[in-house]
Amino acid sequence: MRTIRTIKQVIRPQLVIEGAGVLLRRSFGPHKSNPFDPFLLFDHFAFNDPIEGPIRGFPTHPHRGIETVTYMLEGVVRHRDSLGNMGEIGPGDVQWMTSGRGILHEEMPRRGPQGTIYGFQLWVNLPARLKMSAPKYQEISAATIPLVERDGVAARVVAGELLGVRGPVTEIAAEPLYADVEIAPGVEFVQSVAPDHTVLAYVFEGQGYFVDGLTNQRVKVEAVSMVEFGAGEEIRISTDTTSPLRFMLIAGAPFREPIVPYGPFVMNTVEEIQQALIDLRNGTFVQA
Repeated sequence: MRTIRTIKQVIRPQLVIEGAGVLLRRSFGPHKSNPFDPFLLFDHFAFNDPIEGPIRGFPTHPHRGIETVTYMLEGVVRHRDSLGNMGEIGPGDVQWMTSGRGILHEEMPRRGPQGTIYGFQLWVNLPARLKMSAPKYQEISAATIPLVERDGVAARVVAGELLGVRGPVTEIAAEPLYADVEIAPGVEFVQSVAPDHTVLAYVFEGQGYFVDGLTNQRVKVEAVSMVEFGAGEEIRISTDTTSPLRFMLIAGAPFREPIVPYGPFVMNTVEEIQQALIDLRNGTFVQA
């Protein structure tokens, strides 16, 4: 019999300003203690509150040593980078960018037909052996992300395996599971997870009940909240008869390496951060 994961904490995202005045809900960001290893950051962005003023975005900026994952639900993000790549990430699309040794890119949002922009960005760490690897992209269109529906549960699987279906994103060092999961009212969802993986769930619509394997009690979680799971081999989540639940399910293998985060760079030593700044200053940050 598999043990049920404990509930370590429920995090309420904090409002932060990033880029050129973009208002975000941030559940966590890069920190030297690396508590969510291999995950470094999770942002929920929506440019829909009039107090934010004109839509702004993320002008050209560098990354080194990480992977950035953008998943859009509404609206479009236009992107381009120092390697000559450009394109748009629209509703249901995913961009999984491995920055590796270095890339300069920009991301500029545009409202959808309903006048809204809505999506998420996840940062995933790279192990030391891949920090200086060549940058690459996996751009996944909405049409190629499998949707699996079973017993009141519907999931779009971006990476990893859920309900017997594998996502199209592959060859990621953290062996991640990344899926958009919706549970209908009055349904229980049970999912086995690797016992040594970090597991998170970001609730962004509705409410549900997460079983705590330590107390065997159900913990009510409402949108918007991030659930951090503790030890165990499966998660159990249910809904009442009146409200559905929708959340991003995130899991991955920790690298258990020291990290030094500095803005858009996450390396393993202070010296590597200093080298990134030297490369940026000298014009040698991006290599063909």
